[in-house]
Amino acid sequence: MKRPFLSFLLLAVMAAGAVLPAAAEKADRDKPMNAEADALRYDDLKQTSVFTGNVVITKGTTLIRGGQVEVSQDPEGYQLAVATAAPGKLAYYRKKRDGVDEYIEGEGERIEYDSRADLVKFIKRAVVRRYKGATLSDETTGGLIVYDNNTDVFTVDSGAKNSTAANPGGRVRAMLSPRGPAAGAAAPAPPSGGPAPVLRPSTTLGNGTSPKAP
Repeated sequence: MKRPFLSFLLLAVMAAGAVLPAAAEKADRDKPMNAEADALRYDDLKQTSVFTGNVVITKGTTLIRGGQVEVSQDPEGYQLAVATAAPGKLAYYRKKRDGVDEYIEGEGERIEYDSRADLVKFIKRAVVRRYKGATLSDETTGGLIVYDNNTDVFTVDSGAKNSTAANPGGRVRAMLSPRGPAAGAAAPAPPSGGPAPVLRPSTTLGNGTSPKAP
């Protein structure tokens, strides 16, 4: 009798001695990867696992959801996870930032997470949001958004050739909240280990044009 729902545990600890990034949630790298899905196809020779059907991947504070997620692992233990959205939906990614009560979340038709480079790519109908606690602080949309967990820098491509209803005209769009005393509140004191990391956009967005608020 076929089990209607399968739950799998993948022990995916990063290679010993890997350098931890300053801004990413450090504890996540030492946590096992847990995956839940309706079905799994595992190839031991290629070291790939393909999860299908309401896939939920967790690794510490990192959460990935999609209609299908393919996870491959290189000989050094680094992983590449590719999440594809179910028809009519978007794949989802969420991660806590280190040292602050902030979260980065994003959606796209396809999401690629490279643990070696610690990069996340949101592809087609892409949107990335930053939350302070439960409050939305920043939001950016585009055809392709690349977020670097090491530096907290994101770059945005307008995807003008592939404009959609969610991204009309293929324009980069951003909503950025004011920071510091100008926002109406006193600037918080930095933690003892140094100033908290600041999320900042790349100086080059899309085709070299500045983002416009929607």
